[in-house]
Amino acid sequence: MALRDFFAHCFTKKKPLAQFIKNDFGFYPRNLALYELAFTHKSAADNLGGFKLSNERLEYLGDAILSAVVADYLFRLFPTRTEGFLTEMRSKIVSRASLNKLSQKLGFEQMIHYSHDSHSSFKSMTGNAFEAFVGALYLDRGYNFTKHIIIDRIVRVHLDLDQLENTDLNFKSKLLEWSQKEKHRLVFKMVAGKNNPHEKLYHVVAVIDDKEYAEGADFSIKGAEQLAAEKTWNMLQSQEP
Repeated sequence: MALRDFFAHCFTKKKPLAQFIKNDFGFYPRNLALYELAFTHKSAADNLGGFKLSNERLEYLGDAILSAVVADYLFRLFPTRTEGFLTEMRSKIVSRASLNKLSQKLGFEQMIHYSHDSHSSFKSMTGNAFEAFVGALYLDRGYNFTKHIIIDRIVRVHLDLDQLENTDLNFKSKLLEWSQKEKHRLVFKMVAGKNNPHEKLYHVVAVIDDKEYAEGADFSIKGAEQLAAEKTWNMLQSQEP
């Protein structure tokens, strides 16, 4: 680490956050404001000209970066395994349940700025903050450094891939079981105008009782349905009282 990074954060008023990142991931951030935003939940967002400054945009970016890094890692780690296996393993690693558990283990909850007066349960708050952290890391240090942190400081240290391989996280099945039990009509439909046969990237949206919920995109229809099901499942869980 460059000395300028160290001294910049030794004297900052936000030293606890910088030290937290150093302890967990082995580096001091350069642009600490990005990480402050990554740990700002929408319930405590500042309003700037009608735009609420929260971690939601960074979460969107981090989700894409995390998925790409994990896909590349699994592709190289398992050179003879099928596309279906790789898709399922990636889904297990980046699933909301997995990220919530991981971020709680890392101590993210104590660093998140959120409104304690809100009536929401914020079940996915820590997992969302983790994705936002990845987005902040990418903007602060670039793709290669982000990939190094994700693989060497997170996946290899905190995740047991053998255990994950034997864990059932079939969100499509869970969503189907829930819809049947609660007497809802669930279908997965291709998103018109987004499916390009030349790119072989499929976009699927989960529809419950004619209402569209979450969309998933993957290089297989099955993978896209699983991603749409997981996002929809998390949406439904967050809406519970």
